[in-house]
Amino acid sequence: MGKPNLSHKFGKGLPPKEFIESMTKNQSEFQANYDSFTWSSEEDREFFESLNHRDDLRVLILAADWCGDVVRNIPVVFQALEISGIPTEVLIMENHPEVMDEFLTMGGRSVPIVIFADTGGHVLGQWGPRPQHVQEVMVEFKRQNPDRDAADYQEKMAVVRQEIGKRYGEGTESHAVIIRELRELISGY
Repeated sequence: MGKPNLSHKFGKGLPPKEFIESMTKNQSEFQANYDSFTWSSEEDREFFESLNHRDDLRVLILAADWCGDVVRNIPVVFQALEISGIPTEVLIMENHPEVMDEFLTMGGRSVPIVIFADTGGHVLGQWGPRPQHVQEVMVEFKRQNPDRDAADYQEKMAVVRQEIGKRYGEGTESHAVIIRELRELISGY
């Protein structure tokens, strides 16, 4: 089934700066991740800068300030989109459940989801909730542990969360991976 047209959501989200200012959880960590971003490749920076010539793209980001993946990943996404000039809005997951439910990850609500659309609101693609090499840990866990009510589910989930943390790496290691994945995605539009 195709994704819904999202043109009715344009103008309903928060600009990135307002999202950061409105955060009631994790704001300082989010800001620190934003401030610590550096381009690991001049070629990547030039690619995102070149998108300023395009006026056919819009981005909606499903997010929530309580989510660790939002705090890790969205500062990088904001930096890339800021230099690209692509109009970007954040939809708080809890305020837009009908949109969230169109972009489930393995049947569940996971944020962030970065949605790329054309100016008519037609969805072109999406990224998230994590870089591929990090997300594959969760995919494998869910495949092997379909019963959320199993006695050892939470115990196993704790181990998975530790592995996810390791895969994100220290500091800003994952930033270049996120940039590369976004670039590959956008290059297809």
